[in-house]
Amino acid sequence: MDILIIEDSPDIAEMLMKFLEKAGYTSFNAKSGEEGLEYIKNHDVKIVLLDLMLPGIDGFQVCKKLHDEKNLPLIIISAKTEKDDKLNGLVLGADDYIEKPFDVDLLIAKVNSLYRRHYKKESLIEMQDIRIDVESRSVVFKEKLLELNVKEFDLLLFLVQNCGKALRKEHIFNQVWGTDNFSEPQTLTVHINRLREKIESDPKKPERIITVWGVGYKFV
Repeated sequence: MDILIIEDSPDIAEMLMKFLEKAGYTSFNAKSGEEGLEYIKNHDVKIVLLDLMLPGIDGFQVCKKLHDEKNLPLIIISAKTEKDDKLNGLVLGADDYIEKPFDVDLLIAKVNSLYRRHYKKESLIEMQDIRIDVESRSVVFKEKLLELNVKEFDLLLFLVQNCGKALRKEHIFNQVWGTDNFSEPQTLTVHINRLREKIESDPKKPERIITVWGVGYKFV
């Protein structure tokens, strides 16, 4: 998931999702601050687009909480045009403040700029004796080119990019296969075992892709 939209207006949210999709992003709309904060707990959100006037807790509270706990890139989109509101939003941690009504092209340009600034992708990742070339989608292990299918590559890349983190099975599955995929979650276990066969000295006693009991997996 790339963009979380916290906006209680269905029309504005639908328009944003439409244009974000055209720009190559995936997005989700939370209709309240509480829903948005709960969504972030279980999903890999990259950027937040936040309205200020929300039911329940307001956007300023959401902004402060996100900045303090997640430090996610965030753009406020609001009908509040007073200077004090803008300053307050920026002081609380927002990266930008856009007034409603807004120019969609300008907003997408700001989203693109923010994404590049925070998530500039590495084209080559090297870790111990594993070398991943993201652009060519190839993996060299101990100087030998591995034969990986599409999902094996995506899974290994995701694990390596989150090295040291204990990742829940559901989170890994959603990020690699997608929330709308009809594959069985057991597919993850199968692919983990395949990767272990290819990069572990003893696949039955893995030292790289570790099982975190009751949680999921961790790459070390």
